Amino acid sequence: MSITLTINGQKVTVPAGTTVLEAAAQAGIDIPTFCHDPELSKPGACRICVVEIKGMRNLPPSCVTTVVEGMEVETESADVVEARRTILDLLLANHPEDCMTCQKFGDCKLAEYAYRYGVRKASFVGDKSDFPVDESSAVLYRDMNKCILCGKCVRVCAEIVGRSVYDFTSRGFTTKVAPALDVGLGEIDESKCVSCGSCVAVCPVGAIVEKNMMGKARPWEVKKVKTTCPYCGCGCNFDLNVKDGKVVGVTSNPSSEVNGRHLCVKGRFGYDFIHSSDRLTRPLIKKDGEFVEASWDEAIRYVAYRMKEIKEKNGSEAMGVLTSARCTNEENYLMNKMARVAFGTNNIDHCARL
Repeated sequence: MSITLTINGQKVTVPAGTTVLEAAAQAGIDIPTFCHDPELSKPGACRICVVEIKGMRNLPPSCVTTVVEGMEVETESADVVEARRTILDLLLANHPEDCMTCQKFGDCKLAEYAYRYGVRKASFVGDKSDFPVDESSAVLYRDMNKCILCGKCVRVCAEIVGRSVYDFTSRGFTTKVAPALDVGLGEIDESKCVSCGSCVAVCPVGAIVEKNMMGKARPWEVKKVKTTCPYCGCGCNFDLNVKDGKVVGVTSNPSSEVNGRHLCVKGRFGYDFIHSSDRLTRPLIKKDGEFVEASWDEAIRYVAYRMKEIKEKNGSEAMGVLTSARCTNEENYLMNKMARVAFGTNNIDHCARL
């Protein structure tokens, strides 16, 4: 069943059950959101996505309001803009004014919407949150003074990752998001955090950021290169963040077919080996007890000679092959064929042991 409604004077036809936010997106109309995420449950809490609907007394949140036939919606009316400006004003009243040095600068929804609606400075004066910064994690940096309580990290950890590390603590002005008993994320036995970084992927502000990327590059300075994670056979995709020819971090790519925005700790944070000084860049052959550099042609010829020699002297059962989850399925298949056909052995194993 299809529903036809009007958004900003534009006729839009969508399936029944569609929200106003989704219908607007289909029509190319951007409605700001903080707490909404298409993968997560819909609390309708932040209210930045309110719209004006003819016949309704209040301004309903578009993310949880379902379309009905003939509905007339205005997404940028005077009342809507005033409501959004007030919400931003309230958020900025309890937010640090360190945008210039914040790692999220240039990719922060709060800054983006404040610019969009011309909210230059908070008009409400009073106390501000003064929570201690959590630097206990090896990979995550948490500053809850920047948190806008959208709850995305709470929901992604519970609903996608299945860990339920975060939740809301305290009430009123002192409300904040924290692990149970407000322990640090680095206290793994207590917090149960697996450092997957899904909370980083959904956080709209600078409350949770990748520790290793801090101070390395601004969002507009990096070139994003989509690639496949080398750690296991799942085939997760992510974006390498490259600045001046060097990988400075990894960020999620929502278009990833296998994993979406979600990664394990290895995929998101285990990229230091790329520029490690311990990496081998040339083949090495041991001569007179010492490893010396060799060309690829020389190394391949040497390996072929030694394999043939071992097979002729000791037989196929003296040979074995170990393959890796870091290789593609095709590469592992070729190694399998080489072991069985060229070497004549069934001694082949794989690190995943699947």
